[in-house]
Parts: sequence; structure tokens; C-alpha cells
Amino acid sequence: MAAEELIEVKFRLADGTDIGPSKYSSATTVGSLKEKIISQWPKDKENGPKTINDFKLINAGKILENNKTLAESRSPVSEIPGGVITMLVVLRPPMADKNNEKLLDGSPKKSGCSCTIL
Repeated sequence: MAAEELIEVKFRLADGTDIGPSKYSSATTVGSLKEKIISQWPKDKENGPKTINDFKLINAGKILENNKTLAESRSPVSEIPGGVITMLVVLRPPMADKNNEKLLDGSPKKSGCSCTIL
């Protein structure tokens, strides 16, 4: 029986620092990778992700889906055999504040125009 393939991956943050590289099984899901990133997020960095939905992983220009495995998410065209795959970590901007304001106010925001024609 053939040994399961290990894929070496590092995660590049927006400021250019990296998490990893580490080796993962090709059957590892993207969601599991995101959990690993959250646990290894540098403590000195502010605004780190709290859940796997707070950020996206991008490999070779493709946004990876949480339920896909590494094997399904690989891009053989951009990879060098035996090389380290670099995935970009893109944080989603916090939008909870705007939603909370709407809910606390109790009334939906009204958009309108106050034009005056002379």
C-alpha cells in the first residue's frame, strides 16, 4: 500500500510574514488548515481571525472552499515538485459593527435623496 502523500504548505499573511511551513496529508480539509492557522496566529498581531469564516485561503489565485481537501484544491500548474506551496491568508473586513448598529436602532436605515430643484 502506498504511503499517503504529504504536502508542504506555508501561509503568507498580509504583512508578508509566514506561518509554517508544515507538512499536511493530501486528505486534510481546507477548514482544518484554517483551524491550524487560527491556533498558530502570531500573538503580537492585532485583529486575528476568531473563526474559520473570518478569512479566506487563496492558492494560485483560487479561493479555497472549507469542505474541499488539499488534494482537490491543488493547482499542479503552479507547483514545483517537492516545493513548498504558499497560500495567501486574506482577512475579511469586520462588518459586524454596521449590522449591530442597525439591530440596536430598531429601525432600518432609510436611504433617500434630499434634492432641491430651483
